[in-house]
Amino acid sequence: MSSSEPRLRLATAADAGAIAEIYAPIVQSTAISFEEVAPTAGEMRGRIEKTLVTYPWVVADGDGAVLGYTYAGRWRERAAYRWSVEVTAYVRETARGRGIGGALYRALFRILEAQGFHRAFAGITLPNAPSVSLHRSVGFTIVGVFRDPGHKFGVWHDVGWYERPIEADGGPPHEPIPLPQLAGSVVTAALQA
Repeated sequence: MSSSEPRLRLATAADAGAIAEIYAPIVQSTAISFEEVAPTAGEMRGRIEKTLVTYPWVVADGDGAVLGYTYAGRWRERAAYRWSVEVTAYVRETARGRGIGGALYRALFRILEAQGFHRAFAGITLPNAPSVSLHRSVGFTIVGVFRDPGHKFGVWHDVGWYERPIEADGGPPHEPIPLPQLAGSVVTAALQA
């Protein structure tokens, strides 16, 4: 793979196959994801479409392929949690170590801030030094560790929970703006910053 700078953009349903391809080995060969069966391209297409109704899903294109992706989703069901999101990021194995994960997260946070979200949370199956390092590099701090919440490949796994503020001032919130209602110029600027 070349080291050209990837282009960040919003995901579309057409990215489902590439995203499923990046995610499948993580599901099949690691405990990083607690899913046990890798989603098909069709299932991933449904996830992308459902997410984009409210939240951003960002991909990095480069070297003629999708190199990685990040997205946000609802943190918890209760109404007062609506200003918080759970986020995740995955980078194609052959593209890791190039700063793509950090670039994806920074773009995601700029969009989330413009939407009016307040705080992001991320769960990391432990141990996972590269993921912990990525999350710390973009401003996450550890909140705590859930002991043995998941069992995969015959082993119990801990999950570290991390948080990061999204908005700078923490003042009175406005209702989060669903992604399709956010001005296109705001999204474009967030992806290019």
